[in-house]
Amino acid sequence: MFSPSQNDVRHFFCATFAKARAGQALEAIETIAAQWMEEHPEYHADLADEARALGTVYEATEGRSNPFLHLSMHLSISEQCSIDQPRGIRQAVELLTQKRNSLHQAHHAAMECLGSMLWESQRAGRPPDGEQYISCVQRHATKD
Repeated sequence: MFSPSQNDVRHFFCATFAKARAGQALEAIETIAAQWMEEHPEYHADLADEARALGTVYEATEGRSNPFLHLSMHLSISEQCSIDQPRGIRQAVELLTQKRNSLHQAHHAAMECLGSMLWESQRAGRPPDGEQYISCVQRHATKD
């Protein structure tokens, strides 16, 4: 299993951002990442300065989200949907996209579920619960 460091993740997004801005050819995963970066212009300054990005600590208490965590979650959900793993996530996100009339907004709701599931897993010392995650996304898709 691939386990990138924080710096690896930040380098990937910064390098992909630079390549996309320069009009260079992108790998498939970079293309998906670049699409999500375009959806978040508020992160462009962070992505454009890799040296600063590598040294910045993003504290939730500062009221500012971590752009690299946020983009990583978009990328994770995109990958999960592409292979339907955990099973049922593709359909749940598609239903949520229809409900929200926006893939971007559907991802943001799914991120809440993903973050909650990961937090619970770490807190309890158990493996992530894919069923809990999908159920949460489905609830977002079906609630009024």
